[in-house]
Amino acid sequence: MKKKVIGAMLMAVSMLVVACGSAGTTGTNSGADSAEAAPASDKAAAGGDYTIKMSTQLSEGSPFVDGFYAWADAVKEKTDGHVTIEVYPSAALGSDEDVIEQALQGANVAVLTDCGRMGNYVKEMGILNAAYFADNYEEMQKFMETDTFKGWTDELESQHGIKILNFGWCDGFRHFLTNKPIYSPDDLKGVLIRTPGADVWSKSIESLGATPVSTVGWADVYNAVQTKTIDGAEGQTSASYPAALYEVLDYMDQTGHILLMNGIIVGEKYWETIPEEYQKIIIDECAVAAQNASKVVQDQAADNEAKMAEAGMTIIPPEEIDIEAFRKASEKAYEELGFTELRAELYEKIGKK
Repeated sequence: MKKKVIGAMLMAVSMLVVACGSAGTTGTNSGADSAEAAPASDKAAAGGDYTIKMSTQLSEGSPFVDGFYAWADAVKEKTDGHVTIEVYPSAALGSDEDVIEQALQGANVAVLTDCGRMGNYVKEMGILNAAYFADNYEEMQKFMETDTFKGWTDELESQHGIKILNFGWCDGFRHFLTNKPIYSPDDLKGVLIRTPGADVWSKSIESLGATPVSTVGWADVYNAVQTKTIDGAEGQTSASYPAALYEVLDYMDQTGHILLMNGIIVGEKYWETIPEEYQKIIIDECAVAAQNASKVVQDQAADNEAKMAEAGMTIIPPEEIDIEAFRKASEKAYEELGFTELRAELYEKIGKK
């Protein structure tokens, strides 16, 4: 089965780490969202700790969730227990959009997100989640190293209060998961497909022939298929296998339409309450965890697909799918989003034709 190569470069290239902003020395007791501010000297005397609640829609068993636990352990050890990261999988703290809003209000939360959702704040950033934008991990890494991408992250921080800790969590290519085989965009006509809640996702999936449904969280896909709220979803193997979607969906159609790069963000309001020495540890260890988890994603991909096939899911490989027809169909989304010229500019910057 033909594979799109991501993993060979993961060991050779360090993950993108966005430089942290200025840090204050005044903090809140983050064990409770409503805690009142206290002078740093009072906190030091009291031995106050900092707690970050790490939110994700991914379920237990996901390589990224395992990576969050590893990140938490490393941060706790290197801060001598002064910083605790609590992991909340399966949307336990709410949808990504809800948790992002909590972060903007100053809550002590972090959330795994993507460029599509960040495109709700800096529109151009969403292009990295447009269909068939990047062909492999190496290209995506180059895009993230451009001054254009850095400008977007700076704008997120300065204009919207969103602090990126790391955007190097590579979760692999996304495919359609359906109850009928998909070989071309025509096969998706009238099929209700769950997508994340961002304009670039909806328009991209619509351009590929499906009807996007952005009101269903990833943790709710299984039940939504059972109740026929949706006909299927699109997602990466590292998420669809732990979610047991092979129990309710018959086909994985390997269109590989989006290479998913995720990032972890926090709100600037809370971030500024954490001492600079701890900020550096949090960011450094997040980069290490991202690199390790991304490699696990690649290493486990074939095994996860095999297990899904053993459970009864039919895997339709890319050579049986009209990928070129999907690529051509995706152009409509670039035009509607106003991304055609931006894509050409970014391609020129990395030397992609």
